[in-house]
Amino acid sequence: MTERAQRSIFEREFLAPALVGSLEKLDPRVQIRNPVMFVVEIGALITTSAWVIQIFGGRPLGGGHEPAWFTFTVAIWLWLTVVFANLAEAVAEGRGKAQAASLRAMRTETTARLRDGGEKPASELTRGDVVVIDAGELIPGDGTVIEGIASVDESAITGESAPVIREAGGDRSAVTGGTRVLSDRIVVEITQEPGRSFLDRMIALVEGAERRKTPNEIALGILLAALTLIFLVVIVALRPFAIYSGTAVSVTTLIALLVALIPTTIGALLSAIGIAGMDRLVRRNVLALSGRAVEASGDVDVLLLDKTGTITLGNRQASAFIPMPGVSEAELAEAAQMSSLADETPEGRSIVVLAKQYGLREHELGGKPRARFVPFTAQTRMSGVDMDGTRLRKGAGDAIIQWVAVEGGHAPPQLSAELDRIGREGGTPLAVARDSQVLGVIYLKDVIKEGMRQRFDQLRAMGIRTVMVTGDNRLTAAKIAAESGVDDFLAEATPEAKLALIREQQAGGRLIAMTGDGTNDAPALAQADVGVTMNSGTQAAREAGNMVDLDSNPTKLIEIVEVGKQLLITRGALTTFSIANDVAKYFAILPAIFVATYATHPGGKGPLDALNLMSLGTPRSAIISAIVFNAVIIPLLVPLALRGVRYRPIGATALLRRNLMIYGVGGLIAPFAGIKLLDLLVHGVLGA
Repeated sequence: MTERAQRSIFEREFLAPALVGSLEKLDPRVQIRNPVMFVVEIGALITTSAWVIQIFGGRPLGGGHEPAWFTFTVAIWLWLTVVFANLAEAVAEGRGKAQAASLRAMRTETTARLRDGGEKPASELTRGDVVVIDAGELIPGDGTVIEGIASVDESAITGESAPVIREAGGDRSAVTGGTRVLSDRIVVEITQEPGRSFLDRMIALVEGAERRKTPNEIALGILLAALTLIFLVVIVALRPFAIYSGTAVSVTTLIALLVALIPTTIGALLSAIGIAGMDRLVRRNVLALSGRAVEASGDVDVLLLDKTGTITLGNRQASAFIPMPGVSEAELAEAAQMSSLADETPEGRSIVVLAKQYGLREHELGGKPRARFVPFTAQTRMSGVDMDGTRLRKGAGDAIIQWVAVEGGHAPPQLSAELDRIGREGGTPLAVARDSQVLGVIYLKDVIKEGMRQRFDQLRAMGIRTVMVTGDNRLTAAKIAAESGVDDFLAEATPEAKLALIREQQAGGRLIAMTGDGTNDAPALAQADVGVTMNSGTQAAREAGNMVDLDSNPTKLIEIVEVGKQLLITRGALTTFSIANDVAKYFAILPAIFVATYATHPGGKGPLDALNLMSLGTPRSAIISAIVFNAVIIPLLVPLALRGVRYRPIGATALLRRNLMIYGVGGLIAPFAGIKLLDLLVHGVLGA
């Protein structure tokens, strides 16, 4: 697995367009999609108008004695608050646009050669067209290989320099338009509609054109809008209270108080957090077809994982030679090696490697001109070699027993016992025979990937239940499940069984994630809340899932869940910080505004002064300090919003406690310290 390099958000390539974009987003038609920042922009317009009135000799709107420079300062910082909020979103979008530009550069108009002899521009290809691509040519559109096998360069899509094999049939038949055939010739049936290629969808996704707010994001947006409305009502109610108490409070001051109290911090960063979540997946070569899928991955309760290639290495390895009575291990090892020399499967090569541990040199069939390799077939279920009048075979136990019987021999009774024992232990037995004699058994074992038990322990700590899905029998599945540490398993899995399992879990209120690449996985991928499709898989599978793994690495599902949880944790942490931040700003502005309202003590102090916990200098310095802090904290938190809060697999209670202790307490302390320092500067140095 490779992760695309993360570049700094402060690089000129990202920052300059983001600054321009943040100004373009000041359009009220754009801003109204974010109610919190729309209120801030309206406040900025009103205070700007109030300043213009003052410089032409008018009085402050609503009364009061604030000078024009005070109104101008508040207006400027309100505008900067909106610009900084736009900047957070523009920077997040900037990365996607940079990636989209590199993808767009891949789109070159090519002419496709149809199998019937005609030609057609790639942009005019439609579903069902059949094209022929030779070595060195670009694949003109998305499709499925129906004839041939070829090496394909997909580096522009996946970032991997190593070519991949695409062939007709099986689960590695899908090809992507814009990639290049490096060897041989393939015949491809086009599966895309004009203008809706995989590359087009990638560009739209990373560029943000198809992003939609998730249900959680919508719910949080409604909450922020409700809080804004409540504070708006409160601030409006302060106006008659101020008149009744004899305090002259201008509209500028009330707007400043409103902006300081509404949740501007999370309102400004909410969109950037969601965009950054999808961007983190893109940098891991995963395309989320919707923001809902990213968010759902953070709430997943159950993970369905294929055994082969995910939990195990994907290829069974020879681990032991078990000879029959009267046969030495060395004799069995040599026969197994000779019968495997022409076997290019990973299992066959592992047998040759294991035989070397017995001091055997690797024989060469090329030195035996009369040697004839017997390939494996689904009918015979065995392979081998005939040479020098000797016939060697290896294969399934019952197939070897039948072959030996045809040759006039008998299998020893110990053979069945060993075959059954290996099967119970989760291994795969291969019997080896020479002419009419069974020599022994090769023990093939699934090798579990290193660190898988620790990964499953981490998932368990997150509250996620893991289920291994395999076509193996129950004995084999149970053995591997116990060794790897998964919580449960589904053996002899069929498409119907996978679908039934997902529906059963969902009926219990659980969110399900699974990965797959074959046509038989498509129903389950479509049913799962998070369906991760391998880019190398079939077209049916790619269309069924809501995420595409460009690396075709099944273990990526675990990382996707971690990214989803990091998105939710980041959103929760910054929401906690924002609310605590608003509480602290309340103590900065409100007491300062009314500090002299009930002045009964010498020095102009009154009962309300007890709430002036920060001992701020004057109402003007308090308001300016709070508004400046309110604006500056947004760009300071942008890197955290884009990078995400570090995720650790801990329970919900521990997570809530951490958020409150770090971001809740931090949200209270930071404004007290920041506003006090700004007040010292504004009041002490500028004399405000």
